[in-house]
Amino acid sequence: MPELPEVETTVRDLKKYILGRKIEDVWSDTYKLIKKPKSFSEFKKKLTGRKIENIQRKGKNILLRLSGNGTLLIHQKMTGHLLYGKWQITNSKWQLKEKGPLEEPVNRFIHLMLWLSGRKMLALSDLRKFAKIEFWDNLELENSKGFKILGPDPLEKSFTFKKFKSVIKKKPKGKVKQILMDQSIISGIGNIYSDEILWVAEIHPFTQIVQLSDAELKGIYVAVKKILAKAIKLKGDSMSDYRLITGKKGGYQNVQNVYQQEGKKCPRKDGGIIKRIKIGGRSAHFCPVCQQLKQ
Repeated sequence: MPELPEVETTVRDLKKYILGRKIEDVWSDTYKLIKKPKSFSEFKKKLTGRKIENIQRKGKNILLRLSGNGTLLIHQKMTGHLLYGKWQITNSKWQLKEKGPLEEPVNRFIHLMLWLSGRKMLALSDLRKFAKIEFWDNLELENSKGFKILGPDPLEKSFTFKKFKSVIKKKPKGKVKQILMDQSIISGIGNIYSDEILWVAEIHPFTQIVQLSDAELKGIYVAVKKILAKAIKLKGDSMSDYRLITGKKGGYQNVQNVYQQEGKKCPRKDGGIIKRIKIGGRSAHFCPVCQQLKQ
């Protein structure tokens, strides 16, 4: 699932390419992706003719702020990613008009298409069809339950160590890996970066919040800032389906320390071999030498 660095990268790139363009037409072959409104014809009617006035990120949500006080919300979920280019339908399949990285097979699962002014198109490729697409009135969205429950954003200036410490202690008996991924505690962090953050901070993923000292909490906070900044600089992690809107890969998968590195030597060269364990139905990767579990 694209996490904060991937979504932030997508938003920054969309600003370069589609800001100020008008949505001229809409297509989809998978109406279940569109959660609001339920009718595709109504969804299409609400979008068509609106200008993209701003593009923002809220947690893992991409927000296209449209003229007329409307917002197109896109949550890419497991395998969704947005692409920018030119396509045409041939034999009921989308075919690219241009050569390049958009031709990579992972980019061919197109289930939503927006025609934009300037003869360009914005597509959603989603292999598993889990993405969420919604149209909202701006005020309604800001007051929605889904927005109100989101925790603070790690990229905001207000996300100080004091703020981090106060929110992370809301669930003192929770395991630190799960707390970092809890979107109501901190928004944007998922499986990849929680593993990477805890490796940098030298904390076992099963450690309970109540067991952490202030120094260890500070280490996690610093790691959050460091890892997210590095991942954004590298334009996200493309080990799985995520791609830039140009179809290119991000670069964080080339520098992963522990995520999906099971059986490899710890980068700290401390003799540890990266292990994978299950936690709440998800996987956690860690080094048993430098990330020992407190008793």
